[in-house]
Amino acid sequence: MKNGVLPSQALRGLIADGAIAAEPAVLDNQLQPASLDLRLGAVAYRVRASFLSGKGRKVEDRLAEFTMHKVNLAEGAVLEKNCVYVIPLAERLALPQGVTAVANAKSSSGRLDLLTRTITDGGIEFDRIPEGYQGPLFAEVCPRSFSVLVRAGQRLNQIRFRSGQAVLSDAELTALHAADPLVSGEAVISEGLGFSVDLRPAKGTLVGYRAKPHAGVVDLDRIGYYPASDFWEELHSRDGRIILDPGAFYILVSREAVTIPPDYAAEMAPYLAMVGEFRVHYAGFFDPGFGHAAAGGTGSRGVLEVRCHEAPFVLEHGQVVGRLVYERMSARPETLYGVGIASNYQGQGLKLAKQFRID
Repeated sequence: MKNGVLPSQALRGLIADGAIAAEPAVLDNQLQPASLDLRLGAVAYRVRASFLSGKGRKVEDRLAEFTMHKVNLAEGAVLEKNCVYVIPLAERLALPQGVTAVANAKSSSGRLDLLTRTITDGGIEFDRIPEGYQGPLFAEVCPRSFSVLVRAGQRLNQIRFRSGQAVLSDAELTALHAADPLVSGEAVISEGLGFSVDLRPAKGTLVGYRAKPHAGVVDLDRIGYYPASDFWEELHSRDGRIILDPGAFYILVSREAVTIPPDYAAEMAPYLAMVGEFRVHYAGFFDPGFGHAAAGGTGSRGVLEVRCHEAPFVLEHGQVVGRLVYERMSARPETLYGVGIASNYQGQGLKLAKQFRID
């Protein structure tokens, strides 16, 4: 098997071989160009605290230590804000040697400020599954800004599989950008492709949104249903800067429009903590074809999920806040992001999660 991120056709092979199994069986629409959506099981465990199972231990054993009560998801149930839940997933793995996996929250999960991480038996890290792992998968879910109504079968996180080393070095990334420009404007390449925040929009003064602290419940199945103004405050800037409040959650947008060529994938990584009292993260993976001309794109900007920490912090236009880590695919996917699939965020700008509408 060629080194790189495994495309959808290779994931079908893993399913056929039993390396990826599920009850009920994996659905075809769970397959994305370079990842697999994971589905919630029928029960959630409300736990006292987040945890990792630890070497040689099972998640089931730790649940016996930390569970406060069970929640039935078969008919739908509310996961309360600032509470931690562990939910067995429908999928389980029996990875062959040489294949590892990494999980991440789906884009809409991140834009709802749902802290969603994957844990495994024997796990010593969140969202990282080693080669040869055989066992179940669990989602740890902690709603941070809004309580949410969830149901069994919904998809809050996703998983990407790799064979061998896939990450591009700075030299390889520089050469790729020279051949097929990855970003509008000057490329800042250092352990990935740097990107900055846009606080001087081309039109108007709207630069983002801040989550309201006492909003209602969000039903994840209700698409375009909730007026954004019930859950979000508009954030305006006339001087190219904003002050982040400690503990607040913001949706902003990158200044640069990025592209992911068809033979590559990417993941947004947080920038160095020393740049300020905040964290920026893009929940979800960037699939092959995101913003690329081959998939009908003309560049797409990254939506930034920002949470301020201990002290108020001035964020200024053009400040570098994150980086895209590019990886090579082991083969080009059969279908690219935005072509023939329901890709919600191709060509995006500043955009809230799909449950909200702007009236």
